Amino acid sequence: MTIKDFMTHKHRECDHLLANAEEAVENGDFDTALERYIAFKDETLKHFDMEEEYLFAEFEARTGMTQGPTQVMRMEHSQAKSLFEKMDEAYNAKDKERIYGLGESMNILLQQHNAKEEQMLYTMMQQHLSDKNDEMVEKLQNW
Repeated sequence: MTIKDFMTHKHRECDHLLANAEEAVENGDFDTALERYIAFKDETLKHFDMEEEYLFAEFEARTGMTQGPTQVMRMEHSQAKSLFEKMDEAYNAKDKERIYGLGESMNILLQQHNAKEEQMLYTMMQQHLSDKNDEMVEKLQNW
């Protein structure tokens, strides 16, 4: 498995978790919705940590690029983290319309973000870190 394959799979897992939370909202089961939302948030933040604390650092050390794609990805991670604060409020208030609106905003942000990572950044990582691929995937799997 490549770094790109592993991280892309993680994106899909997060997408699925958000959809599960919204499904519970649709069914009016706000306790389950909150649990599922927290699972989505936790997994997404864990994914951001994998990237910021490990993958980006390895890529930057290897390439010397610190002001390029990783800087943009960190900025977008910050935007998502800010959105999480609003989503926390909406889920805790059981505000269905706000949950849907914020969920749509989060989904759009993450889909655009993930596309950039999958099409550009992960491909660049694969090129520059291929000699460390197996070691890095193993570390990510145990994160």
